[in-house]
Amino acid sequence: MIQNVGNHLRRSFASMFSSRQSRKSTSRAEDDGAMADGEGYRNPTEVQMSQLVLPSHTNHRGELSVGQLLKWIDTTACLSAERHAGCPCVTASMDDIYFEHTISVGHVVNIKAKVNRAFNSSMEVGIQVASEDLCSEKQWNVCKALATFVAHREFSKVKLKQIIPRTEEEKTEHSVAAERRRMRLVYADTINDLLANCAIQGDLESRDCSHMVPAEKTRVESVKLVLPPHANHQGNTFGGQIMAWMENVATIAASRLCRAYPTLKAIEMFHFRGPSQVGDRLVLKAIVNNAFKHSMEVGVSVEAYRQEAETHRRHINSAFMTFVVLDADDQPQLLPWIRPQPGDGERRYREASARKKIRLDRKYIVSCKQTEMPLSVPWDPSNQVYLSYNNVSSLKMLVAKDNWVLSSEINQVRLYTLEDDKYLSFHMEMLVHVDTAQAFLLLSDLRRRPEWDKHYRSVELVQQVDEDDTIYHVISPALCGDAKPQDFVILASRRKPCDNGDPYVIALRSVTLPTHREMPEYRRGETLCSGFCFWREGDQLTKVSYYNQATSGFLNYVTTNVAGLSSEFYNTFKACEQFLLDNRNDLAPSLQTL
Repeated sequence: MIQNVGNHLRRSFASMFSSRQSRKSTSRAEDDGAMADGEGYRNPTEVQMSQLVLPSHTNHRGELSVGQLLKWIDTTACLSAERHAGCPCVTASMDDIYFEHTISVGHVVNIKAKVNRAFNSSMEVGIQVASEDLCSEKQWNVCKALATFVAHREFSKVKLKQIIPRTEEEKTEHSVAAERRRMRLVYADTINDLLANCAIQGDLESRDCSHMVPAEKTRVESVKLVLPPHANHQGNTFGGQIMAWMENVATIAASRLCRAYPTLKAIEMFHFRGPSQVGDRLVLKAIVNNAFKHSMEVGVSVEAYRQEAETHRRHINSAFMTFVVLDADDQPQLLPWIRPQPGDGERRYREASARKKIRLDRKYIVSCKQTEMPLSVPWDPSNQVYLSYNNVSSLKMLVAKDNWVLSSEINQVRLYTLEDDKYLSFHMEMLVHVDTAQAFLLLSDLRRRPEWDKHYRSVELVQQVDEDDTIYHVISPALCGDAKPQDFVILASRRKPCDNGDPYVIALRSVTLPTHREMPEYRRGETLCSGFCFWREGDQLTKVSYYNQATSGFLNYVTTNVAGLSSEFYNTFKACEQFLLDNRNDLAPSLQTL
C-alpha cells in the first residue's frame, strides 16, 4: 500500500508477469470499444487544417510569422469547439505556448485540434502543430497549445453535452483537463500572490549603466480598426487576430532593444477579459519589461474603445512574450541590459524577473514528461500550484491507462499490475459499504493512516498549504534486513469531483523541504506517483482504488511469489476497508475542516 511496501517483497519479478499475459483488466474491457482501438476511429470533434506557407505569410527571414500561425491555430481550435457545441464559440484563454521549431516558406503547416473536455458552457481544446517539408518528407513538431472556448447563443443559455473519451489518450486528456481548468481559474490570483511574495534580488545597481538601453526607447503603441474580415459571423473579433496584432507590436518592441530580428519563443498563459466587435478601435501597447542574458520579456496590453470621443477604454487582454535573438547557428545571442523608468518601470522590471522564475518552474513541472521529473521536487511557494497540478495529473494519467493486467483476486479484492517502460505499477480495487465523500475524508488525513497501515509508523503534519494540499513527514518501521527506518516527505493533494462520474482523488508524491532534510537515523524514501480514487457506485457503496507507480529501483524488491505479493497488498487493503467501516459514522472534527 505505501511506497515502500515492495521492500517486503524481495527477489525478482519475472514469474509474476509470465503468469499474467492473458488476464486483461476486466474493469477496462467494458470501456474500450473495438472502434476506439481500430484504424477507422476518429474523434468526432477533431478538425485538421493544412496550410502551405507562402511568402505573404513570412517575415524577413522567410519564416512563417508567429502572428499568422496564431490565427491559424485559433481558427482550427474554434472550428473544433463549434463542431462540438453546435453554435458560435469565442476564445476565452490560451495556455502557455512554447515554440520548438520555426517554419520556412514552402513548408506545410499541419494543425490538428480536438475538444478534450466540455464543462457547462466552456471547452478545453487541445491543438498540435507540426511542419512538413514536402521535398524531403521531413516533419517537425512546432508546438502544442491548449485553448478554452466559450459557447454562446444570443437568446438562450448554453449547456454543452459531455465528451465521451474512447481511447487511452482521450481518457487521459479528459481526466487531466479538469485539473488544468482548476489551475486556470486561480491563475491570475496565483500569479499576483507569487509576485507579491517572491523576493527577487535587485541587480540594477550592479549592471553597467553605460551599456543599458532605456526601456522607454522600446515602447510601441499602435491602433487597429476592427473590420468585418477580422471578426466572426457574430461580429466579435477573432481571438487569433488579436493575438497576431499583439505579436506584431511585441516584435517591434523587442527589435528596438536588440537592434536585430528577434524570434518569439514563448507566450505566457493569458485570458481575454472581454469581447471586441466590428467598429472597435483597439489600442495595442508593448514595452520590454526586462532583458536577461539570452532572452527578454515583452509586455503587451490591448484596450478597446468605440468612438474617438470616448474617454473610457475597455481592457481586452494582456500578455507576456519571451523573445530571443538567434545567430547563424540558431544559438541565442547576448542581449543588452534594459534600464527601466522609475516607478512603474522598475515594478515591471522586478515582476518580469519573478515571472521568469515562475515560468521556468511551471514549464519544468507542468510541461515536461514524467520520465524527466526527479522523484522529489523542491517545494516552495513559487511552484506549489504547479506541483499540486503535477501530483494530481500524474495519478489521473496512471488511472487512465488501458493495459492494466489482473494478477490476482481474493474475496473481491483485485490486484492489477502494469509494466510500462521503466515503471512497475500496482492497482488495488474493492467495494466498501461507506459513503464516498466520507471515505474520501477519512483517507485524506494521513495522520490516521497508522491506524490501518502497518507501513506507517508515525505521520507528522508539516504544513497545511491550503484546503486541498498538505505536506506530511512519514516514518516507516525498519524492514527485515534494513538497519534504519525509512522516512518520506509527501505532498498530499485532494480533489473533489468536477462533474458527475468523476472520482474523488487523493494524490501523493515526494517533495523536498529545507526544513526536513535527510537525517542519519533514517533512510530517505521517495514516491513518484501514488494515491486513491473513489467512485460512487450507489448509496453507501464506494469503489476504492489505490494506485502506486514504482521506479526501476523498486523492481528489485518485487517477489517471484505472486501469492505472497497478493497477500501483502490484500491484508493491508482489508485493514483499510475495516478502518472505513469502523469510522463511517464518526468523523473527527479536525478532519471535517480539511
